[in-house]
Amino acid sequence: MRDFSKVNRVVIKVGSSALTHASGMLNIRCVELLTKVMADIKNSGKELILVSSGAMAVGVGKLGMAAKPKDMPGKQAVAAVGQCELMYIYDKLFSEYNHITSQILLTREDVDNPDRKQNLQNTFLRLLEMGVIPIVNENDSVSTDEIEFGDNDTLSAVVASLAQADLLVILSDIDGLYDSNPRENAQAKLLHQVDRIDANVEAMASGAGTARGTGGMITKIHAAQIATEHGIDMVIMNGSNPKKLYDLMDGEELGTWFPAHERI
Repeated sequence: MRDFSKVNRVVIKVGSSALTHASGMLNIRCVELLTKVMADIKNSGKELILVSSGAMAVGVGKLGMAAKPKDMPGKQAVAAVGQCELMYIYDKLFSEYNHITSQILLTREDVDNPDRKQNLQNTFLRLLEMGVIPIVNENDSVSTDEIEFGDNDTLSAVVASLAQADLLVILSDIDGLYDSNPRENAQAKLLHQVDRIDANVEAMASGAGTARGTGGMITKIHAAQIATEHGIDMVIMNGSNPKKLYDLMDGEELGTWFPAHERI
C-alpha cells in the first residue's frame, strides 16, 4: 500500500507538455497553481526539488516563432531565451510565498564525471539545508545530449539519486502507464502499480511524446529504473491539475507507482 505522508525529500519533474498550451505558449494557470501547491507542501515540512522542462517551448513562445528551430544553434539560442523567462517566472511566483529558489543547469558531463557529480550532490544537499527550492533543467544552451536525457525524465531520476530523495513524481500529460496506448485504444487500462520493470513493461511504454516535448513514456520507464534501484519511489501522474499532488501525498491511488527497491 502506498503511503507518502512520511516522505521528506521529494523531486517533482514537470514536462513541457504540462507547462504549455498546444500553442506553445506558457500555461500560466498551471504554472501558478504548481508553484502554489509546491510552496504549501514545502510549508508542511517537506524538502522539494523541481526539475522543469519548458525552456525551449517558452523561448519559442516568447520569440513569437511558429515552431522550434530545426538546427542545433537555433534550438540552443531559443532555449537560452526561454530559460531566462522560465526562471524569472518561477522566482517571482515562489517569492510570493516567501520561498527562495536557485537555478541548476546540468549537462551529461556533469553527472558522468565523478568529481563534478560529487560537487553537484554537495550543492543540492547544502541548498536543501538552507531551505532553498533548487530548480533544475538541462543546460540546453551548451548541451546537445537532449535525447540522451529524454526531456529531463532521466535527468530527474539522476537528480533524485544525487539528492538522496525519498520520492520522484513525474507530472505528464497522461495519467500514467497503460497496458496499451490510450490515444489509440479506448479500452487501455491504467496500471496503478509496477513492481518490476521488464521487457513487457517496456513494450507497453512505446510511443512518442507530444510536439512540445521530446520524451515519451519509455524515458519515464528508464527514469523509474534508475529511481527504484536507488531506493526511491516514483510516480507518473497527470500534471494538468497540480492540486492532485495533495491527494498523492495523502495516499490516494493516482497515476502509476513504481515502488522503491532496497537502496543501493
